[in-house]
Amino acid sequence: MLLEGKVAIVTGGGRGIGAGISRVLAGEGAAVAVVYVADKDSAEEVAAGIVKGGGRAQAFEADVREADAVQAMTDAVVGAFGRVDGLINNAIGGRQDGSFEEISWDNYTNMLDFGCKAVFNTVKAAHPVMKQQGAGRIVNIVTELWNMGSANWSAYLAGKGAMVGMSRSLANELGPAGITVNMVAPGWMLTDKVDPESEGSKRFGQSLPVRWHGTGEEIGKACAFFLSDLASYVTGAYLPVCGGRITQMGA
Repeated sequence: MLLEGKVAIVTGGGRGIGAGISRVLAGEGAAVAVVYVADKDSAEEVAAGIVKGGGRAQAFEADVREADAVQAMTDAVVGAFGRVDGLINNAIGGRQDGSFEEISWDNYTNMLDFGCKAVFNTVKAAHPVMKQQGAGRIVNIVTELWNMGSANWSAYLAGKGAMVGMSRSLANELGPAGITVNMVAPGWMLTDKVDPESEGSKRFGQSLPVRWHGTGEEIGKACAFFLSDLASYVTGAYLPVCGGRITQMGA
C-alpha cells in the first residue's frame, strides 16, 4: 500500500469527490480525517465504512473558512492519529456557477473563501506539524475549467484561480522544509448526485477520449500518488484528471 502509516486530512471528505478521495487514501493504508462542516451523518458514514473495511478513519468537524476551527480540528487529528502527513483541500459550498449579470459579489467572496482563505487556514494549521516531522504533502483540488475558461463560471474560477496561484508559490516556499504542494484538476465526475445511467452522463462519457465517465475515486488515485513516495520529486504540479478533456480542448 502506498500510504501505509500515513495520516491524511480530507476537507469536504464526507460527500462527492471528497468521499471518493477519503476511501482511496484509506484503501492505500492512510488513516483519514474526514472533515465536514454540516453533514455529520455523511462524514461518519464514510468513516464507518472505511473502518468496517479494515482501515482507519474518523470524522472531524471544522468550517475551513474559520481559522480557530481549523486549528482545533488539526490538533484533534494529531491527538487521534499522532501526526499529519497529507492535506487535501477539497471543501467547497454555495453557488458556483451563474452568469456575470445575475451573480453578486457575495458569490465571489464565498468562492474566494473556499479557494483562498480555506487553503490559508488549513496550511497555516498543518504545515508546522509537517515541518516538525520533516516532510508533508499538500494537494489542492482545483478544476479543469481553469484551462477552459468556460462562460458563467467566473466566481468559481476566481476562487480556483487563487488556489492555483497559492499552490505554485507555496510549492517554492515550503519545498525546503520537505513539504510538496501539488494540484489535481477534476472534470465533471460521477458522484452520488449523478445518475451514471442518465443520457447526459453517458453522452458526456462518450465525448471523452477515454470514452467513460469517471468517478470521484479517480481523483482519489491522483491524490494518493501525490501523497506517496512515488511523487517525492514532484511539487508545483497541475494534474488534470478529466478523461482527456483538457487535451481535447487543446489547453
